[in-house]
Amino acid sequence: MRTPVLLLAAALAACMPATGASAENYVNAPAAQRVAKESGLKTAIFAGGCFWGVEAVFSHTKGVKSAISGYHGGTKRQATYDLVSGGMTDHAEVVKVTYDPRVVRYDQLLQVFFSVVADPTLKNRQGPDVGRHYRAALIPVSKEQAAVARSYLAQMKKSGKWSRPIVTGIEAYKTFYPAETYHQDFAKKNPRHPYIRRWDAPKVAAFKRMYPGLYRSGFVTG
Repeated sequence: MRTPVLLLAAALAACMPATGASAENYVNAPAAQRVAKESGLKTAIFAGGCFWGVEAVFSHTKGVKSAISGYHGGTKRQATYDLVSGGMTDHAEVVKVTYDPRVVRYDQLLQVFFSVVADPTLKNRQGPDVGRHYRAALIPVSKEQAAVARSYLAQMKKSGKWSRPIVTGIEAYKTFYPAETYHQDFAKKNPRHPYIRRWDAPKVAAFKRMYPGLYRSGFVTG
């Protein structure tokens, strides 16, 4: 078992920037095909680089009931930060979002994701973080989500919003494994962390500026 000191050290070392990283560019992504009327709470999974920033943005989204950082793509045995961060698993860092479709739809989550969270032109990296575990991907959990995701990626490629080719793909849903406790609600608990201030706070600020109707000031927890 790790001591609290070791847990803190692991958290501070996670998602640390590589040298030569450049600032992120925010794009007003096109509106996606509307999802048919849904009932009850729904879930969606997004891989968009370090899960701290993905979770931070969706935690500020109206209609989102929870945003949980975790791993997807590999095995249960591999679902630890030590292994995933070493780049030797099939996992990606992901966030599982539970949302109320009466307030925010899946297509709107896609638009927010590609506007301020993930650069769809980067392969196996996002922002300062490099490695296949930092890949951007959509992981639909239903046939309808899969259809909307495919349609939206095709729409993005034709939109001319991005100067480089769109390389983000769709991955079949396997099993979501929650990340360690010290990764959950990381931006909320550590607002002065250098990584949060440099990379993730600007994403939240851009979200507030670009989508004021979807933004909420408080974090959702868990």
